[in-house]
Amino acid sequence: MDSSLLEVWQAAASTPFNPAVGKDSQFFIAFLLLLIGVGITGVFALNRSITNILALGIPASATIA
Repeated sequence: MDSSLLEVWQAAASTPFNPAVGKDSQFFIAFLLLLIGVGITGVFALNRSITNILALGIPASATIA
């Protein structure tokens, strides 16, 4: 597993980074995720029942993981 820095640099140059979210839509995606987070926080704050925790908390934690 001995690679020189030059070999690593050349390998990285041949495969450029392609982000999952394009540069033009980053603000929209971030704002949408922020609104979803605030909305889910409001749902939990208003109605903290065990069914809400199961219905919203488990999918939310699975999404983060």
